Amino acid sequence: MSTQLFDITGKVALVTGSTHGLGMAMAMGLGKAGATIVVNGNSSQEKIDKAVEAYKNEGIKAVGYKFNVADEAQVKENIARIESEVGNIEILVNNAGIIKRTPLADMDVDDFKQVLDIDLVSPFIVSKHVVKGMMKRKSGKIINICSMMSQLGRNTVGAYASAKGGLVMLTKNMATEWAKHNIQINGIGPGYFATSQTAPIRVGGHPFNDFIVNRTPAAKWGDPDDLAGAAIFLSSKASDFVNGHILYVDGGILATIGKPSNED
Repeated sequence: MSTQLFDITGKVALVTGSTHGLGMAMAMGLGKAGATIVVNGNSSQEKIDKAVEAYKNEGIKAVGYKFNVADEAQVKENIARIESEVGNIEILVNNAGIIKRTPLADMDVDDFKQVLDIDLVSPFIVSKHVVKGMMKRKSGKIINICSMMSQLGRNTVGAYASAKGGLVMLTKNMATEWAKHNIQINGIGPGYFATSQTAPIRVGGHPFNDFIVNRTPAAKWGDPDDLAGAAIFLSSKASDFVNGHILYVDGGILATIGKPSNED
């Protein structure tokens, strides 16, 4: 019985921005739990094809679709294609995102808007066109990938933090409107993870590496695979009465004010 609660065999899961990084880690977890993965990206078809091959090498059923999640016309067209060619989207993970590290006083307005478009507006666009089918079927799971920056500020990430803070409230409002249709809308807030993108600041005695290790009660960076369980939980029957919740997977950072530098 307990295993069945987490069974997502045969479910179709669209994971945006799933060609690499944390998006791929979560999609791998869903795929290994039995879901068919719809891989999305917008950089190149070659990158999507390479990612699809990586999923298949792990025994996961996967297909790829290239489209810009911030372009409503592309989203509408491709959601229709996916549901016609692959099947009804039963799990949606809004993971695609960007960050521009610029002090707010120096940031171009267009750059600020671009971050909001991809990190906040695109989850609205994609969800809007996926949820209509979920409403008809009276079933569905939507997971918005938030961030610790949904709760905390940090120098140079004002646009990103604004978008991710907004995504928390978008998640709550989606739940407010759509829960009555037996759709669960929740978020995952990743902490600091060991990925290829963070590799340069984790090696060679980089001060930020020491800061994260000392700031995190678990005293380490997260492994991308640590996100798989959260994604499976929020995609399965185990979370059928969980709605509007943000699950922070951060090794305990948000639980503590931190510790003095001389404390063990």
